[in-house]
Parts: sequence; C-alpha cells; structure tokens
Amino acid sequence: MKKILIATTNQGKLAEISGILKNFPVELVSLRDVGITDDVEETGATYEENSHLKALFYAKKSGLPAIADDGGIEISALGNKPGVKSRRWLGYDASDEELIEHMKKVSKELPEDNRKAWFRTVMSLALPDGQVWSVSGEVEGIIAKNPHMSLSKGYPYRSFFFLPEIGKYYHEVELTEKEQKVYNHRYKAIKELSSIINDVILEETK
Repeated sequence: MKKILIATTNQGKLAEISGILKNFPVELVSLRDVGITDDVEETGATYEENSHLKALFYAKKSGLPAIADDGGIEISALGNKPGVKSRRWLGYDASDEELIEHMKKVSKELPEDNRKAWFRTVMSLALPDGQVWSVSGEVEGIIAKNPHMSLSKGYPYRSFFFLPEIGKYYHEVELTEKEQKVYNHRYKAIKELSSIINDVILEETK
C-alpha cells in the first residue's frame, strides 16, 4: 500500500488530517513513524509559501509523498492579523494556554460591529522529485467574547471562533461529523487535495 507522510508536529493537525483521509487506500504515517525530528523554519510571507516549504522539505527528507499545511486566523478589526504569525503572535512559538490568555484580552477589545474572522489554510502535496500541488480552504465566523470551556489541543483559537449560522463554536466537541464537512476549513482543502492524491499517487499504482 502506498504511504503518505502527514508532515506536521502539531498533534491536533495530525489527528484531524489523518481522520479526514482515513478512508483513502493509503497508509498514513507521521514524522515520528519515519524517525524524522527535524523542524522547518517557516520563513515564507504567505500560507502558500510556508506550506510549499514544509511539504517539499519533508518529501525529500523522507522519500515519501508528503502533505503539509500552513494557515491561521485572520481577524477583520485587526487588519486580518495575526495571519501567518498566528502561532507566533506573541513574538515566539507560544503555547496553547498563552494564546488563549492573549485572546481573552483581544476578544474583549474588539468592536461590537466588527468581530468577523476567518480561518484560512493552504495545504500542499509534495513528491520527493520536487513536484508540488496546493489547495486552500477557509471558514468565516466571529470572535466570541468568552472562550469555549474546553481547549481543543493544538487549536487554541478555535475556543473563540463562533459560527453564528449554526450557533456553535468551531470546536471538535461541538460540531457533528456532518457539520465538520460543511465548516471545517481543513476538510474543504483536503477534499480538493483528494483528487490530486488520486491522480498523482493512486493512479500510478493501478
């Protein structure tokens, strides 16, 4: 069975991407599974640049097709910040708990008439020979004044991201499987990426 490397050190992303691709006829492996401990400095100015960078690095390092993504939260009233600096908004690679505390302050200061925000992601599939494909996904919501009571590990901003259309937080314990398919920005991207995986990786094995 063909292997695909899910190239992320974020355990939340690993679980989410693996779960979405679980029905694909491929063996999904993690960086830990293939013994890679190297990290990649995200020097890109955009999600796409960082996504390409990571996917290509790990594909060449592992010798396997690799999927990587980069994304973040964009808050309208803050000029769409933090964006690509979402994890490093505090000037360093902050913990989930630190970002939650920061968001508590931010959420209280946002104007009532502009609490709009987006989660955006660019997901890339790279081959060891240097070929790379990218797709994107997004979801729109608002920043709630108070966070969800439970933390979604690896996804601190989801504790504040509310979906008015269904009256729920964008949180793993809130959304049904059907709602995940409609609102999950990473699911939207992987749905597009799945056809590329089929054409590029699975077709060649038939």
